[in-house]
Amino acid sequence: MLVTQQEKLRADVTALVDRLGPGRSSLIPILQDVKRRHHGVDSDAMQIVADLLDIHPVEVYSVATFYAFLNPAAQGEFVVRLCRTVSCELAGKDAIARQLETELGIAFGETGEDGRFTLEWANCMGMCDQGPALLVNDRVYTRVTPERVREIAAECRAAYSGHAAERKEGYLV
Repeated sequence: MLVTQQEKLRADVTALVDRLGPGRSSLIPILQDVKRRHHGVDSDAMQIVADLLDIHPVEVYSVATFYAFLNPAAQGEFVVRLCRTVSCELAGKDAIARQLETELGIAFGETGEDGRFTLEWANCMGMCDQGPALLVNDRVYTRVTPERVREIAAECRAAYSGHAAERKEGYLV
């Protein structure tokens, strides 16, 4: 019997609710996990979460859209965020931004056609003394140089290896 994507999503969220509890306090951790596993929090996911937590779907939507890291849009396997604060600007952010776009073949705000990378800006990562700062999924890189961008992209590509359901070295792949 084939399991649909929606059935898998419902099973995943049910397991999360069983583990974290059915209260509103579980909402953000559940959305974070859905985002990590399914690379997005679409309207189906929001409805399933609302049903299982017994809250109104608009509450789920408002939380999912309020927090930048829960952005409901589908994203790539590797979400690359570059800090755009003044301190990172002074540390050479523009050269890093150009290298990221060149290396990944996408512009900021885009996801590559292969679904591997999404490139975004971050307003602050709290690494002002170590800029330019870069976040790849949950992994922070500081004092990033254009050369280091090439290495980071190569690390991500090597970690990907076509095994979309495994975790390697802090990356979701």
